[in-house]
Amino acid sequence: MNEDHLAWHETLELHELVAFQSIGLIKLKQMYPQVSNRELQQLYGEAIQSLEQNLNELLQFFPYAPREPQERNERDPMTGFYAGDLLGLAKTTVRNYAIAITETATPQLREVFKRQLNSVIDLHARVFRFMYQRSYYPSYNLEKLLQNDVQNAYRALNL
Repeated sequence: MNEDHLAWHETLELHELVAFQSIGLIKLKQMYPQVSNRELQQLYGEAIQSLEQNLNELLQFFPYAPREPQERNERDPMTGFYAGDLLGLAKTTVRNYAIAITETATPQLREVFKRQLNSVIDLHARVFRFMYQRSYYPSYNLEKLLQNDVQNAYRALNL
């Protein structure tokens, strides 16, 4: 690294990747025992190993994030997990609708997509507000945001 810490923009990308992959890893580990098809179970195992490797590699960069020490805030981790999963679903759905609208030629279908896009944007805002008010997504405090990422990643790795 050229500097003694990460740049702000790459720190935020690091946050997004670790948060998304931690939730995905928890879900895969919870579903793995329920997968009965041997070949699919092997694919799940490979995905789990890949995500674990990704998180272990990415976590090494958190000490280089620009931040100031803050106090710890203990909360129910499953509420944060469920809310984060819902937020990720809403965010991905917004992106998918935005792409779909650009591919739509039929005006009636485009109007339905726009209405549904606005609805999921509103859902995203409500879920974000729920998480923010309870410190599950302290988006205006980088230290707390990164601390949440590290806790969630270790929780996922230790399942």
